[in-house]
Parts: sequence; C-alpha cells; structure tokens
Amino acid sequence: MKIKKVAVLGAGEMGHGIAENCAMVGYEVWLRARRQSSLDDAMNRIREGLIKLQKKGAIKDANEVLSRIHTTTDLKTAVENADLLIESIPEVFEEKVQLFAECDKIAKPECIFATNTSTMSITKLAKATKREDKFIGMHFFTPVVIMEIVELTRGEKTSDETLNVCIEFLKSMKKIPIVLNKETPGFIVNRVVAPTSVLRLCIIENGIATPEEVDATYRKAGNVIGLFELWDYLGLDVVCNAMKYYSQALSPDYEPKYLEKMVKEGKLGKKSGHGFYDWSKRPEIDLSKATERVDVRDFIFLEINEAVKLVELGVADPRTIDTAIKLAYARKKGPFEIAREFSEQQISKRLEELAKKFGKKIFEPAETIKKGKLKELIDQYYK
Repeated sequence: MKIKKVAVLGAGEMGHGIAENCAMVGYEVWLRARRQSSLDDAMNRIREGLIKLQKKGAIKDANEVLSRIHTTTDLKTAVENADLLIESIPEVFEEKVQLFAECDKIAKPECIFATNTSTMSITKLAKATKREDKFIGMHFFTPVVIMEIVELTRGEKTSDETLNVCIEFLKSMKKIPIVLNKETPGFIVNRVVAPTSVLRLCIIENGIATPEEVDATYRKAGNVIGLFELWDYLGLDVVCNAMKYYSQALSPDYEPKYLEKMVKEGKLGKKSGHGFYDWSKRPEIDLSKATERVDVRDFIFLEINEAVKLVELGVADPRTIDTAIKLAYARKKGPFEIAREFSEQQISKRLEELAKKFGKKIFEPAETIKKGKLKELIDQYYK
C-alpha cells in the first residue's frame, strides 16, 4: 500500500505540526478541526513556520507546501479519500473512541488509522473500529517538524503490513521510528518520566520547594528546561489528562489532584497565559534559587527504575529505551547508560527511601534492581 493522502484530525499544537511536516515531504493533507477559528490559527502558525524554513533554505517554496494542505470542519471531506488518518485530539479516551467510530464508517476500507496518543491503549482504541488490523499508535513529539523520534505501537491485532507501511511512511518524513515490542500506558518516553511527575507534585504539595526552586535546581544541573516550565509549555490540561489515565491504568499514585485544581482555575500554562509561571513574557528561571532540598538524582533514579520495569514487561530492550529518551529529550545518555555511573545499592536504597517518605508504591525499586541484577541486565546490551 502506498500512502498519498493523509487526514490529520485535530489542529492544535501537535496536529498542525503533523500536517505541516507531511506536506513538506510531498503528501496531500486534509487538516480537520471542529472550529474554523482553530483551522485559521493552525494555518497561520504553519505559514509562519514554513516562511522561516524557506529563509533558512530548509525548503524551496513555502507556498508550494501550503498548497498541499487543505482545511475543513467537515469530517467526511477530510477522511473519505485518505490513505492514512492521524488523530491528534485531546487526551480524553471517550472523545477519541467516538471520533474513530465515526471515521470508521466514512473512511475507505484500506485506510490505516493512527492515533497520536501519548498514553492510551492502542488495543482499546482500535475496538471502536472494524479495522483493528489497520490501527496503530503513531506518537509524534513537539515541535513535530524538528523532532526526529516517533513511537510506533501496535495493538493486539495490528498487522505486520500496517506496521511496515507506517515505518516507511515515517522514514519518508525523515523520522526515526521507535517500535515497541508490546503496548503499555505511556509507551516508552512518557512512561519512563511518568513517576517524576508524581515526585515533582510531592515536592510542592509537601512544601519542600517551590516550582521555581525545583526548576532552578534542575536547570543548574545542565538541563535545558525546567520540569514545571516544560509542563506549562505542554499544557497543564494535557498533563493532567495523561496523569488521570495513568491513575486508572497503572496506579492511584498518579492521581493529579493538585493539577486538577489548577486546570479548573483556568491555569493551563502558556496557552492560557498562566500556569506555574506568568507567560505574558517568556519566564526567566532564577538559577540562584537552586536548592539542596531537591536532589536531581531522585528524578534520574525514578527514570532508571521505570525503564527497568519496561524491560521486565517486554516493551523494549535497554538500547531501544536509551535511544528513545536521548532523541526525545536531546540528552547525551539514556537511563541505562546513566545507571552504570551509580551502584545498584545506591539506586535501590534511594528508591526505597522515596517510596517510604511519600507513600508511593510506584517509587519502589523494580524486581531486577531489588535482586541486584541491574548491572547484569545492562551488560547484556552494553559490553
């Protein structure tokens, strides 16, 4: 099967970037949103982005790329002739299921359905359709045009043909597909960092440090963006929805009561002008506010721990996980490479301390770490 026409459903931060990237490499794109105002905003952002790329010499003609993007508020118009459908609406399970059920009645039988979800079960979403073999997770990262990594996740019935077609499609977009062996909530990248979301909320809820103190400490350690700063950039409603899903699919430890309160108050981060920071101008983190009350290694140990759990579950091997994390966060080392710099006892002891201190079972060390076999696991892949 050869993909020629792509339908992108959702014109927000991710959707407009996916549409732009597809058009840049020659695909005809139908970008659909429920409101015309959303489409207008998306096209303005796409136009601005393409003009910048043209000035840099990254593309020849911005108008030529724009001519391949068609917008509509009508679902049938967007979907009926598509070879590939990419859904990128908010992370609300019921809304995604309803949308896929509607699209299944409209799309041609051979059309592949892809979801850009960053958290949800591909198998469960696929059940909304009669094409479970042609349903796949295709998780892009923002900014889509720049980020190379895309996570590909099969559902239980996703066919080899569907996977292979999508791999070739992503390669044509100059992307690096990271293929999971099996699905799991959050896939690789978001799942590895998920427990750190709980830790950062524990820190501020318990009055250990303020968001700016956490971010100053984190950035002073060499990271390019603060943890709360990143949340504001992504959208606190997006983060909150993801954590709610994790609380149902993985553990009640992920329940985001603090974030729910902020979202109800309209504090969504950059998109609303205020979140943990005031976004009337770009926040400037005062690095002098870095504090010893926050240990950046705690975040690192939680990532290592969750990465080990993914290996234990059979989701991916250490090298694949390290590659995904490095691509997603522009890091020089992945969690398993970093783990080699610490003793197993040090990692295990600190994880047990965090679990006890905050009463979070998800912080407890994975079985491989408990049994002292982390080094043995890493050595299988890194000689």
